[in-house]
Amino acid sequence: MNSICVPRLAGEAAGAIARLEHKSDPSKSLVINVEYNQLDPLLRSQGDKTGDVPDPSTGYSPFPGNVNNIVIEMGAYAKTLRGEDQGVVLEFVNPKYKDESRTDFKKPTRLECMMQDIPKLFQKEMGTDANIGFTMFDRWFTFSPAKNALEAGQADVQKGSTAPGTMSSAESDKYIQNQRKLKFAGADIPVTKVPDDLVQISGIPVTEGPRVILCPAFGITQEELLVKVGEDVKISKRSSVVLEGHHLTLKILDVDGALVIRAGPDSHVTVDGLKVSNKGWSLVENDPSKEYSETIAIRGYTMDKHETDEYIINEPGNFVIGADGEVRKVD
Repeated sequence: MNSICVPRLAGEAAGAIARLEHKSDPSKSLVINVEYNQLDPLLRSQGDKTGDVPDPSTGYSPFPGNVNNIVIEMGAYAKTLRGEDQGVVLEFVNPKYKDESRTDFKKPTRLECMMQDIPKLFQKEMGTDANIGFTMFDRWFTFSPAKNALEAGQADVQKGSTAPGTMSSAESDKYIQNQRKLKFAGADIPVTKVPDDLVQISGIPVTEGPRVILCPAFGITQEELLVKVGEDVKISKRSSVVLEGHHLTLKILDVDGALVIRAGPDSHVTVDGLKVSNKGWSLVENDPSKEYSETIAIRGYTMDKHETDEYIINEPGNFVIGADGEVRKVD
């Protein structure tokens, strides 16, 4: 079994991968996830007893952060499911309290069991043949949860957290990830430096832009992006861009504003010379005195769409969007 991990911030509400050494029987030592609410007490009882603190040389916890993306060898998995416990891991309760008095729950508590505890069953069924490990990725590549309410994220930021885990921070991180992807593919695009370039919107640090959405149909792999994004593609910091289409290719493109291109599954679209210049989109903080739909309220801002150049092409065939902004069908 292999767990995908990222550098973990000390004190972050994310589990950590650790090797637990058995005091009397080394064969029972195990690499496994330790939940964040158990990690600090465990570390305070072991070694230098400093608890869940950062490594001074990196600024991160010495223990990799578990993002619960798990790769399991199917033969071992099948054997474990047929074993004594039939894949059932132990249950536990992890109450969330309102404050330090620990007398009132923040929300109803519940009985839980965690898939990341399955190494215990692998070890039980396979003994020392159980091979448990992890693979590290950069945080920007694979980890930005949207699990906290806006108010909880604001409180975390006020305490110094750089990972509030809100809808707005996750959305911002997705924009930054796509900036990096286009930069990798050769585009001339500014990439937000975290945390230096972030600005606070409704108390949550987010990117100023560019805000880039690369739909799965546009490209997922490095190879797809390298084929679809030419070296003469430029996107300004204030821009917002949405790209969708299996056969959408950017050859020559200059964007300073907002651009949306959506191509159907049988539409082959090449952008060759298009220049976009409009008022674009901007983020506006929600007014605390007003009511908003839930999808807007959880973000803490409204996307004000002033002007947009939009191309929706669903007709089968080959098309070019040229310097004049017109869509032409070609043979």
